[in-house]
Amino acid sequence: MIAVGVGLYVVGIGYSVALSFTNSKLLPKFDTFVGLANYDRLWSTGRWLISVENIWLFGLLSIALNMLLGFLLAAFMDRRVRYEDTFRTILLYPYAMSLIVTGLVWQWMMDPGLGIQSAMQNWGFAGFSFAPLTNPDTAIFGVVIAGVWQGTGVTMAILLAGLRGIDEDIWKAARVDGIPTWRTYVFIALPMLRGALATAFVLQAVSVVRVYDLIVGLTGGGPGIATEMPAKFVIDHITNRVNVSLGMAAATMMLLPIILLIGINLFIDWRRKAVAMRAAT
Repeated sequence: MIAVGVGLYVVGIGYSVALSFTNSKLLPKFDTFVGLANYDRLWSTGRWLISVENIWLFGLLSIALNMLLGFLLAAFMDRRVRYEDTFRTILLYPYAMSLIVTGLVWQWMMDPGLGIQSAMQNWGFAGFSFAPLTNPDTAIFGVVIAGVWQGTGVTMAILLAGLRGIDEDIWKAARVDGIPTWRTYVFIALPMLRGALATAFVLQAVSVVRVYDLIVGLTGGGPGIATEMPAKFVIDHITNRVNVSLGMAAATMMLLPIILLIGINLFIDWRRKAVAMRAAT
């Protein structure tokens, strides 16, 4: 069954890549081979270039903030705080929500006439302003806020599980040596969480590459195309714009960073095993 699943996955990827070299419009067809023409057109399309800039900015900010806040929350929870189960449930709840729902919730919260800005002004803070989605220059940061809110909880849960797996004797030794708690977490515990950190990073990176529902629910790619993302570009060109070949070319470009990450991971594993074998001999 695993071989069948992997085979279908590989065939699907190959089929999509092959379509990117054709002139398919409404329906896939292989009767016209156009070489790299779709890729030339793709990288000369302003909408695609903006979507690439956006996903890099969104990815860097959201992953960095998710990892930082997730670790801080995990360290806080690791102190066995009161009502830990309640806090953990509240923090994990956004991750269980549909991204469409998350987008709609934050669209309302960032609405200047209905959300946070309106509430703060009604409470007497007349100069308070919080409407990032209305400005093309700040709309992407509103998307980052929604993404961080949705993803921090699962990072916290993964890192908390890693922290709880550290031998208690290490914590006792650190206390005996008089090492401050924050230094213990940063310089002792954090390096021991490589596996948990890698898992959380991969989850966040995949969610960044696939970000579509959040954009549709939150901004629809607007204002204008200020929050356009590659996944939305692909779906729009395959469905609304009836240009399958260009959409597949964009999808192929989205696949390349994933292949790069997999390659780096395989290389690191190979190097680790090679070093371990040399040490054993």
